[in-house]
Amino acid sequence: MSGARARVLSYDAAAVPAELAAQVEALEARAWPGAAPGHDPALAPRAMLLLDAAGSVAASLTLLHKEIRHAGRTYRAAGLSAVVTRADARGRGHGGRLVAAARAALARRPGPDLALFSCDRELAPFYGAAGFRALPGAVLVGGTPEEPLATDAPGFDKVVMAAFFTAQADPAAFAGTRIGLYSGTIDRLW
Repeated sequence: MSGARARVLSYDAAAVPAELAAQVEALEARAWPGAAPGHDPALAPRAMLLLDAAGSVAASLTLLHKEIRHAGRTYRAAGLSAVVTRADARGRGHGGRLVAAARAALARRPGPDLALFSCDRELAPFYGAAGFRALPGAVLVGGTPEEPLATDAPGFDKVVMAAFFTAQADPAAFAGTRIGLYSGTIDRLW
């Protein structure tokens, strides 16, 4: 299964062909047992899949989108969610290739002003290799204003990753700050 023969496909989450959607659901169930499948439609979920040479899903992720208010400005934000690689396909660059393709897709105009998401601290170099960067001291606050979930909550060891695509999105305005994502009750943190 050469990376050169693998291909990346992108779909509105509700339009993923049934056979591929079943493979993604199985991958996610193995990675996050007990988690409810799917994403909040209000976040305009877009599935990105990397298919191996045999046409099977080797890696998948979902792009989520929403407007956020930060430091008195409104930004079009996107984030990565449910990034997963099939166990027998790991170590072949599939996940990195898919994350880099997601960043490239987000950078196309018109697109979001920035991408923000959280990941386990040990995964920051993986996302960094795909063009995202850690935001020092930043805290992403998801959930809802009434029931927030922050990346600095006890027991979390998360880092906030970002990419900035427009001049409006100044990295200095986000580093070292609490960023109100408020992504809802389904995708509490992306």
